[in-house]
Amino acid sequence: MGNIRIIPCLDIKDGRVVKGVKFINLRDARDPVEAAQAYCHQGASELVFLDIFASVENRKTRLEWVERVRKVVTVPFAVGGGIASIDDIQALMDIGVDKVSLNTAAINSPSLITQAASKFGSSRIVLAIDGRKNEPGSGLPRLEVVVSSGQRGTGLDVLDWAKKAEALGAGEILLTSKDTDGTREGYDIEMTRSVAEVAGLPVIASGGAGTVEHMYAAITAGRASAVLAASVFHFGQITIPEARAYLQEKGVSVKSAG
Repeated sequence: MGNIRIIPCLDIKDGRVVKGVKFINLRDARDPVEAAQAYCHQGASELVFLDIFASVENRKTRLEWVERVRKVVTVPFAVGGGIASIDDIQALMDIGVDKVSLNTAAINSPSLITQAASKFGSSRIVLAIDGRKNEPGSGLPRLEVVVSSGQRGTGLDVLDWAKKAEALGAGEILLTSKDTDGTREGYDIEMTRSVAEVAGLPVIASGGAGTVEHMYAAITAGRASAVLAASVFHFGQITIPEARAYLQEKGVSVKSAG
């Protein structure tokens, strides 16, 4: 288990970092610039910035919000939310973003993944998948892709979509379980492991981190290549150095900052 990444996530609404539970009941967490500086200083492997209401509000990523954070970030920096075209990606690359995360737009137009990978390289294209579990007999996939901040089901099977994204040229998958998001009860290990096994791409586990043990489980049982967390970092339950130290004590090699 080498070069596992620890990734704080900045969910942005109205220019502020927010965090909720299962994609709802959002509360203010902190200023994004201050958070980015702190996480880089603490040794984050990467940083993710998600403009979480861009697609819901049918608008593009707010570049001014991204620019403020980009100026202080010293580690690889990924941005998602409201990215719907090659021009949108180019605008982000032009201000120094390292990777982009595609979600709703990729579902609406899967060819965007291929076009983006061809122009910018697969390593810079992350497919974000938000998934939920459905009850047997519901007529829906057991693991279903959801969009619009988890408000709308798509009928797409998470595993089928992950495999297709790999074939289309995505470089990695950011997988968030709506069911565990913000609960601090642990990542959805079943969903994480299933995607890691079928896709053949690095999987970033997201949604549910509450302890360092949860992170270790996502890496070992879930076969994740990275662990993303938000509320436990924002509200001080876990620090990045604590997570790094614990994982290293367990024999996990953690990617150095930057």
